[in-house]
Amino acid sequence: MTRIAINKKRLLQIVPLGYTSIWELERAGKFPASFLLTERTRVWYLDEIEEWLEQRRAKAVPQNNLPDVRKRHTRPVRR
Repeated sequence: MTRIAINKKRLLQIVPLGYTSIWELERAGKFPASFLLTERTRVWYLDEIEEWLEQRRAKAVPQNNLPDVRKRHTRPVRR
């Protein structure tokens, strides 16, 4: 089986997070680990990224747990 490695540019097209968020998740062990392909090229395995996204989808945050924005004291929502 051939594994496909993707670079940072492609990763950011697939994962809807900023690079800093991805970096922090990776450091915390909550995102697939990257590796250096060359001294300046960091890559991730595509199958690991897709599996991570599927796991996140399986335990998505329910919409009913979101805060009620109408109760905010600053920047209230217009009615």
